[in-house]
Amino acid sequence: MALLVNPWSMKVIKVILLSYIISNLFVQSANSAKTRHLKWKVEYLHWSPDGVESVVMGINGQFPGPTIRARAGDTINIELTNKLPTEGVVIHWHGIRQIGTPWADGTASISQCAINPGETFVYNFKVDKAGTYFYHGHYGMQRSAGLYGSLIVDVAEGEREIIHYNGAFDILLTDWWHKASHEQEVDLSSNPMRWIGEPQFNCSLAAQYSNSTENPCTLRGGEQYAPEILHVLPNKTYRLRIASSTALASLNLAIGNHKMVVVEADGNYVQPFTVDNLDIYSGESYSVLFTTNQDPSKNYWISVNVRGRKPQTPPALALLHYPNTHISTLPTSAPPVAPRWDDYDVSKSFTKKLLGLVGPTNPQPPPTSDRRIILLNTQNFIDGYTRWSINNVSLVLPSTPYLGAIKYGLNGAFDQNPPPDRYNYTYDVTVPAANQNSAYGSGVYNLTFGTTVDVVLQNANAIKANVSEIHPWHLHGHDFWVLGYGEGKFDEETDVAKFNLRDPPLKNTAVVYPFGWTALRFVTDNPGVWAFHCHIEPHLHMGMGVIFAEGVDRVGRIPVEAMACGLTGKMLMNSNVRH
Repeated sequence: MALLVNPWSMKVIKVILLSYIISNLFVQSANSAKTRHLKWKVEYLHWSPDGVESVVMGINGQFPGPTIRARAGDTINIELTNKLPTEGVVIHWHGIRQIGTPWADGTASISQCAINPGETFVYNFKVDKAGTYFYHGHYGMQRSAGLYGSLIVDVAEGEREIIHYNGAFDILLTDWWHKASHEQEVDLSSNPMRWIGEPQFNCSLAAQYSNSTENPCTLRGGEQYAPEILHVLPNKTYRLRIASSTALASLNLAIGNHKMVVVEADGNYVQPFTVDNLDIYSGESYSVLFTTNQDPSKNYWISVNVRGRKPQTPPALALLHYPNTHISTLPTSAPPVAPRWDDYDVSKSFTKKLLGLVGPTNPQPPPTSDRRIILLNTQNFIDGYTRWSINNVSLVLPSTPYLGAIKYGLNGAFDQNPPPDRYNYTYDVTVPAANQNSAYGSGVYNLTFGTTVDVVLQNANAIKANVSEIHPWHLHGHDFWVLGYGEGKFDEETDVAKFNLRDPPLKNTAVVYPFGWTALRFVTDNPGVWAFHCHIEPHLHMGMGVIFAEGVDRVGRIPVEAMACGLTGKMLMNSNVRH
């Protein structure tokens, strides 16, 4: 259940915006407790996210899951019990770096074993940095099933924000299918592959403002899918925190007649800049400021549109409500119109405006790197099955988590041959490959601890000619500097000199555009094993990811519960017990 709390009156209203937005709004306060204890039960629920009853994955009877609110430096202690009848579960705390607690990253087969039905696992970790984050399932396609929620970290007790505002809202964006996530997994793993299609749409305010003739309906009551309403006072400045947990869709958000000032990206301050709308990709988060300086006798649309894929649904709509008009009064103007779904020039212009606000929490990157890994992203076939591959290797995860296997020297747990740092530079990224076959792999990129690593994401043509997709890539355990974007094939001789080393933004998720490249830099200063993958759920399911390991010998004692699975699980557990 999504909740709205008016920061001025503290009145609680149960609301949900259909099709693409699921929101939670909260007052801008937090108590001074340094350890926050939570008890969660993950279970299936009957729910109507868009007016059509489905089975969703919820927490403590809520969909989306409860919002976590904390302050920088706090410890989060979550006792998570799996109440799913027949499947495991884990939860990833997206954007939290898990410094000193890599086993709490919540990635099945990477940092921990899946939590079996009826079992309990305790996530205990520190939130070291203020910012806008969220959490979600990271086992199978449980994010598509609805396992997600917001995680908001305010500045530490006694500190002050460097940005100023009168109130704050929190919006979590998502997409929704009527087809169950298990059926989607089967479709994607079939030969031939059955694509999951675009997210569905049923009943919302959007139905009244769309030219679409599909699924016509009249807005009805229903607290589980009523439109979201943001209550504001005139002439105030509000912070709107936006995070995207979408499984597939890239989105664009706009507030009718109101400009937005972007001030935060992925938990890091950026140099403020003003926009009429903003693109947000799966895995990203932003904070924007907007001022309520419009006619207070009117309400205004908040509109969310699909970008990067041809939309099959009308925009999702919410209301910005001023107090001088009735809450049920619809805006007199049409909802904001987003850029065309395939207008990538608009998208690139926005990303290039993101510049880091250099300071103690956002230093400049090291001037050079010790290692450069160039990852070619391709769509391939393996024995007739459609897969995504990186440098011609399609990721499959082992039954024993990498973290424990590497820590305790269980070399038989995964492929000991590391994947390649480069691809054959003669590869033409603009056309389908002459040989579209690939291979499965579970190898690891072993990174020397305390060094600087560049990763260049190189996009390419997919199986079909003239098709190259947007891919938002997320790195666990780290933030990285986004040094630049480019068209076509990355050229080390010329493009490295164009890197922004002065004020690149620090992020944990970055997009690579069709037929283009994106360059990232990070320092290997966080011992652990970390996933780096496309955040589009079907693409990760089909192999689009790699594994980085760094300083695992420095990792402390791993909880037995995180390791007792797989063919070598018992041996690993006994080794851990004895040590």
